[in-house]
Parts: sequence; C-alpha cells; structure tokens
Amino acid sequence: MRSLAFLVSLFLLMNGSYSDSISAWDGQVKDFFEPSRHTNNWAILVCTSRFWFNYRHVANALSVYRSVKRLGIPDSHIILMTADDMACNARNPRPARVYNNQNEAIDLYGPAIEVDYRGYEVTVENFIRVLTGRLPPDTPRSKRLSTDDRSNVLIYMTGHGGEGFLKFQDAEEISDVELADAFEQMWQKQRYNELFYIVDTCQAVSMYRRVYSPNVLAIGSSQIGEDSLSHHIDPALGVYVIDRFTYHMLDFLERIAPSSERKVKELFGVCPRRDCISTPGSWTSRLSRPLENILITDFFGSVRTVEVNDDVMRISHTDSSDSEGLTRNFEAMNYASEDLLETATPESVGDWKLQHGLSEYSQFMYTALLSIIFLLIVKS
Repeated sequence: MRSLAFLVSLFLLMNGSYSDSISAWDGQVKDFFEPSRHTNNWAILVCTSRFWFNYRHVANALSVYRSVKRLGIPDSHIILMTADDMACNARNPRPARVYNNQNEAIDLYGPAIEVDYRGYEVTVENFIRVLTGRLPPDTPRSKRLSTDDRSNVLIYMTGHGGEGFLKFQDAEEISDVELADAFEQMWQKQRYNELFYIVDTCQAVSMYRRVYSPNVLAIGSSQIGEDSLSHHIDPALGVYVIDRFTYHMLDFLERIAPSSERKVKELFGVCPRRDCISTPGSWTSRLSRPLENILITDFFGSVRTVEVNDDVMRISHTDSSDSEGLTRNFEAMNYASEDLLETATPESVGDWKLQHGLSEYSQFMYTALLSIIFLLIVKS
C-alpha cells in the first residue's frame, strides 16, 4: 500500500506540473492574440491636384509612396490616387520621369509604380467610398481598402485647401465634416485599429478639427490662417517640385530603417516654423496606448508577426516510390494549416496546446504511471 500511496503522490505531482505548464501556455497564447496589437498596415496616398503648375503636389504623394514601399508596405496594401498627368505632360522635358529635387537624384515615377486611381477617378466620392468600403461589387481588389480591426492605416493628402475644405482637381471639395464622418464610419465598421492622418495644404489643421473617432493621430502642415509653402524650384521645369513640410518629413523618413525604434512623436516636430515658414500642428484622439509607445514603423512600415516554435519535426527517409504519397501528405497538411489559421482563437489554440503540449517522453511516463497504479489497485 505504501508503494501505491507513493505512486499516487507522484501522479498528483506530475498532474500539478502539467497544469502549471498548461497555464503558462495559456498566458503565452493570450499574449500572442492581444487585440490591441495590429497585424497589418495600409496606406492611402492622395494628390488632389492636377495641371502642370501643381507638379509639386504629385511629387509630394509619389515621395511618400516611395518611402512607405521602402519601409515594407507592399503595393497590394497601398492605394495611390493622383491625376497622373505629370510624367507624360507635354511640358515635361524629362518624359516618363518625376523628381522631387532639382538635383534629380531619384526618379519617383519608376517602372515599379502602381497608380490605383488616376485622372478623373480621383474624386471626393471615390475617396470616401475607398475609406468606408462602399464600392461597387465589380471593383478590383487593387482598388479596395481591405482593412479590418487589426489594421493600422496611414492617410496622406496633399493639394490646395482652405479653412475646413480640400479641393479635388479644382472641381469639387471635401469638407472637414465629411472627412470626420468617413473616419467614424471606418471605426464603426471595424476598418482600422489606429489611423494616422497627414495633410499638407493651406490651413491644414482645420481638416481634422471635426474628427471625433478614437485611435486617430493627425498632423497638418499649417495652422488656420496660414499658407503651406513650396520648398524650391527646378529651373529646367519652371515649377516648384516639392512642398516644405513634405520635404522635411521625407528627409526625416530617409533616416528610418524598417527595424527602427524611433517614435511617431518625433514626427510631430519634424518641420519647425523656421523651416516650414508655417506652423505645423498635431493632434490625437483617445488613443488606446501611450503616444510615447507608438513607433513610426507602426504606420510607415509593415508588420511581420512571427511565432517561434522549438518543437523538433522528425522527417524519415523515403524512396522515390513514396514521393507521390509524400506530396499528397504535404498538400493535406497545408490545407489543414490554412483551415486552422482561419478559425484560430485564443481558446482553440489553448485546447491544441493542452492536447499537444507535452513531449513524447512525458506522455509515455504519464501513461505508464497510470497503468502501474491501476495494476496495484487490482492486486490489492
């Protein structure tokens, strides 16, 4: 009986260790699925101007486009809206090229550019439809903002504006109220986790003063009553090639790497009045985390969530006759893993850890101990 009591005590000890192990796994699973952590990044870049004398606004948008791509956001997650009338304009002495500096160091209109809305597609209606997801069923995926409640969204707009409005191609305007309501629709429809709105135009801060949705950050290039000015002219083109605020913001972003730990708060002071000759403003709305914890790459970069698994996978040797069966097995495993990812929740992942968390050795010892206890009980 003493042996039986000892084995029962050992069993209970192992069971307690097992429970502790499962509790530890549970904590890791819940941390991994923490709802405040964003899992994907999107960017909407809008140039609202057209005509040759607004060359700088196109260069502004294309410059930001280049920066977000360099930092990791793919074209599939970028919506670029521009009149697209500069590269092939008859006045352009450098056909099929657009520059943001008179030294012509970087061609912004390279072969890899993908314009999603061009020409007369750049309208207030289309912009709001993109934000809210209210697009016709036949709209291609490249023109859709396929975000969810885990998406961090960057919205950059440049063009001509005034107090409470931004002009679209000298034909119509979007108001600060319409923009605020569009952001609220996005929030109600769970189309963003955090939203960063940057606007480079005259009286820019007026464009976000009506915003009332949570988790919004905003930067404007000028205060109410101020103009947002150009930076420098290219004599060969005869027009200004970039605006002051965007120029200094890009100068800052060029020093940012995808792995950078620089905070977004630093971007708020990137263009002081002595450089911009206007007074940029910044604003936040009910953030779910401290501003000091938000990285620049949380919006300008791309997130890659990686889970490290220490389990060892044993692969046995197989000859060529088994290759077809092996291929079928791998295909089945792929389908199963895709189904698991689509339906995964913290609870389901916790159950999986409960079933598969022990090593083979622990499972063997666990079963053997139960068998010995059973035999001793039968004999007694």
